Amino acid sequence: MRSTVSFPARGEPVLPPSLLRNLSWPAADRTWSPDDHAFARRRGANSKLRIGGFICCSGSPGVWGPCATNSAELAVAEINRRGGILGREIELSIYDAGGPPEEVVQRAEQAMACDDLDLVIGLHTSAVRLALRKVITRNRIPYIYTSVYEGGEQTPGVVAIGETPRWQSRPSIHWLADVRKASRWYLIGSDYVWPWQSHRAVKRYIAETGGQVVGEEFVPLGEDEHEPHLARIRAAKPDVVLISLIGTDSITFNRAFGECGLAATTLRLGGAMDETVLLGIGADNSENLFCASGYFPGIGSQANDDFQIRYRAMFGPNAPPVGSLGQSSYEGLRLLEAAANKAGTLAMEPLIAAARNVVYTGARGPVTVRDGRARMSMYLAEADGLDFRLIKPI
Repeated sequence: MRSTVSFPARGEPVLPPSLLRNLSWPAADRTWSPDDHAFARRRGANSKLRIGGFICCSGSPGVWGPCATNSAELAVAEINRRGGILGREIELSIYDAGGPPEEVVQRAEQAMACDDLDLVIGLHTSAVRLALRKVITRNRIPYIYTSVYEGGEQTPGVVAIGETPRWQSRPSIHWLADVRKASRWYLIGSDYVWPWQSHRAVKRYIAETGGQVVGEEFVPLGEDEHEPHLARIRAAKPDVVLISLIGTDSITFNRAFGECGLAATTLRLGGAMDETVLLGIGADNSENLFCASGYFPGIGSQANDDFQIRYRAMFGPNAPPVGSLGQSSYEGLRLLEAAANKAGTLAMEPLIAAARNVVYTGARGPVTVRDGRARMSMYLAEADGLDFRLIKPI
């Protein structure tokens, strides 16, 4: 039986000790390298590898929290059954990364001071990443960031493996221009760094097709009154609305978009979009809605089939649906395992150097990380009721 998750305000683990114990199996014996002994002395570590999962479990992106937590738990269970990371049994603690970045930083500082974390996995907004990376890297803790993001992360000690506009948005924009004859674009996103930076890139890609941007706006996180935005979109008469809203903000916007009749005449292209968000939007409001991602549950691959079988076996048939955002926390831990095996140590510098140039395999299949940039298979899909129907690899 799984325990109820709560979200303490002072940075304590979200998962109770009883559940954390259930995520661990005895690790295999292994001879430690000199780097590992130095790592253990510096961090005060024992045989456990203490990983902090900073996952949005509240606020607009909190919709991805249940799947992300489950996916991380599944990866930990699998890795520990194989003997852990370089012989260290993983002990996972989940912390809420929702809310204002300064509050998440306070939780992180509390966690590092009290829980002696060895490594951080992050599934949260880029605004939180920019705030967290300062305090995490100052404490010389490796930081793996798994969310779709704007690209360009080069901070020492940080590896980002999510989809970026160059590989996610550019081919989608070209396809919509070529196949659906889209030339007029309206951009709407949440008011923080990922939409800001992504839209800069998107404008270049639209220009490549000969198209034009007929409107752009950024919406405060948590905004659910969309009538003014929809009125401006209707007046601008775009062929496509590119949506960089996140979580529940995307859900409420897309519901309103469908309910006001715009879905029948105007295409939509979602950025941070997956089956969890689509379930909230509803089948009646998903007409002409497209999404590009490195992962969809409908991808017909052995790696994905095996992942979903193990996910359902561990969490049951009524578990939170799997989507690209939540599933990425599984990818982050598989990257960690591959990088540690390559480096032969958990010390930060050699571990991060290995993580920036490695090939790992997760539910997405093989992912190649070169110079800190993840390259994975990418797919364009169209909403079909409450599922995404794959159109083509891009």
